[in-house]
Amino acid sequence: MPTFSSHDGTVLAYHLAGQGDPLICLPGGPGRPSGYLGDLGGLTTSRRLILLDNRGTGGSAAPADPSGYRADRLVADVEALREHLGLAAIDLLAHSAAADVAVLYAARHPHRVRRLVLVTPSPRAVGLEPTDEEWLAGIRRRSAEPWYEKAFAALEAWESGDEREETYLAARPFLYSPWDRTAEAHARSFPPVRAAAEGFHGEGAFDPDATRTAVKRLPAPVLVISGENDPSPTPDQAATYAALFPEGRSTSVPGAHFPWVTAPERFAASVERFLAA
Repeated sequence: MPTFSSHDGTVLAYHLAGQGDPLICLPGGPGRPSGYLGDLGGLTTSRRLILLDNRGTGGSAAPADPSGYRADRLVADVEALREHLGLAAIDLLAHSAAADVAVLYAARHPHRVRRLVLVTPSPRAVGLEPTDEEWLAGIRRRSAEPWYEKAFAALEAWESGDEREETYLAARPFLYSPWDRTAEAHARSFPPVRAAAEGFHGEGAFDPDATRTAVKRLPAPVLVISGENDPSPTPDQAATYAALFPEGRSTSVPGAHFPWVTAPERFAASVERFLAA
């Protein structure tokens, strides 16, 4: 497992998989190690995946200062990885919460990004969080599923402060489509590291107005991918997000928040087409 030293001396690990042009991949959670990304639906057949373990997760060391977990401070880790790899510009893929890091990176280093893929992204960095009503409407779209009542009760309990592992897992069906044995096995894998998750959204991490202004000047093409049954972002929300970028576009694929798990071929094909264009 290769490692490198980031800007503050924290030793970070990354994993290599596949063949082809490099694609740096940032895991979300926040606080999950990169293992849950797997081979991203088979992208390893066309791309050399460089899967970063964020600080404090997987094979990466924890920062000496807990504020180092903040999303805006993880941007420097991405730049340190680019420098370590000797790449003038990078293709960058980020999932969920990691999209906040990737967008902040693009805002800070616009000419270091060749292409950017945001997979079911968190919109916090750009201030597009759904309202409570929009979130609930996304959840209600799954009301015909046989697991819905139990999962909805677990989700309400989790949001009320019940942080037991069984509650967390019982609410996970909303993030997969379909919810089957493959999805359940994935949901149980690579849980978040609490310190990394709690530190990610630290005070001062985001300045949405400044970030939206900065990304209006991003020259790189951007693809925002949504899952058809994801409560957030919905396909419409993903299209709104993509419209922030001069070269932004969105696409929807089968599945929910982890579309490469339940619709690997469709997911990989969408990413490959974008990267090859």
